[in-house]
Amino acid sequence: DIFAEFDDEPLGAASVAQVHRAVLTEKYGNKEVAVKIQRPSIESKLMGDIANLKQLAKTFRDSDALPLDYYTVFAELEKQLADEFNFLAEAVAMDRIYETVTKDENGLPCESPIVMPRPVQGLVSRRVLVMDYLEGVPLSRAAEEMARKGISPDSPEAQLFGRKLLRSLTDVFGRCILETGFFHADPHPGNIFVLDDGRIGLIDFGQVKQIGGRARETLAKVMLALDERESDVNPADLEKIGNLALELGVELADDAPAEGPAAVAMWLFDGSVETLPGGYDKGELSPNSPVKALKSFPQDLVLVGRSSILIKGLSNRLQIPWSLSKEWAPTARRALEGNNRQSAVVATDGKGSKIRMRDVLKLLKTWSRGKVSRSITRLPSPMRTKVAGVALRLQKRREAREAK
Repeated sequence: DIFAEFDDEPLGAASVAQVHRAVLTEKYGNKEVAVKIQRPSIESKLMGDIANLKQLAKTFRDSDALPLDYYTVFAELEKQLADEFNFLAEAVAMDRIYETVTKDENGLPCESPIVMPRPVQGLVSRRVLVMDYLEGVPLSRAAEEMARKGISPDSPEAQLFGRKLLRSLTDVFGRCILETGFFHADPHPGNIFVLDDGRIGLIDFGQVKQIGGRARETLAKVMLALDERESDVNPADLEKIGNLALELGVELADDAPAEGPAAVAMWLFDGSVETLPGGYDKGELSPNSPVKALKSFPQDLVLVGRSSILIKGLSNRLQIPWSLSKEWAPTARRALEGNNRQSAVVATDGKGSKIRMRDVLKLLKTWSRGKVSRSITRLPSPMRTKVAGVALRLQKRREAREAK
């Protein structure tokens, strides 16, 4: 009496679970849902594999055989996977992140940068999770879908979408990491969706991470130091950024140059940098990458780095210069000032409350911007291209003004 329809063929399958499309009966809302079902006995199998990888990495931890301290990476992965098998915890995580991204710094409702499924109350257990169904395709198939719709990769529509994608992911991860420290810890093109109406979706909240207040505060200071630096070579700026990176727990090889810690921070959080200090290369796979100089990376921030690398990789692929430190600086500033997520309700003599008109106008502006963006996707192809071209030019002008 729960499902009116249930597709036998899964929408997707991963190592831990597979997901099926279904339709609930009238008793449960008569709506389309996604049903995530855990594979039998998968917990013991995967945790055993991670334990073996940890042991192998531990053997080579003090040698030069591996370019990075993979023991720390696998230890963090083991910690995260332990929670991924409990779908009750995943449902709670979905609600926590939803609360963060649907309220602004004043506690007022705002349009979320992304669309995320909500769990269906009463239909969640440790191994089964029923949630909203998102109509769209994973980012890994976005290029294929654009080609099917006749959208060229160089068209205004594609460029506008690329900026929207970067903006959406930057906003959601910046707010979650810097405001609450609780964020989605498994971002990859299979978990990021391009919805049919052009919005960006985020699924699979099995892996989440909570970083401590001290680490979050230092991370916010890193963002501000990067954003406020005079240049990429100013010694005082490099020393400040480097000291904050060391405070986070970054350790470099003994023969690394003094600019090494600052180079790691710039490599991770500022993709717009042309030349890294200390003579390092920007390429992750280059033998002269700052990644190769890392002796140890703080376990608490491994998954923060994963999020930043994803966004940086997307900006490189889309050929859009993108600085996370610049984009995250306003949120970091609010977090450090203690003004983020303030209540928008002002008490009046204890008898009532009022909401500031500027906050209402801001909410309406955000809502209307989202409505316009979604409306563009519904236009006929020739008109859509023209409208997208105008929107792209306006956005580039705004970005140029903000960069001054």
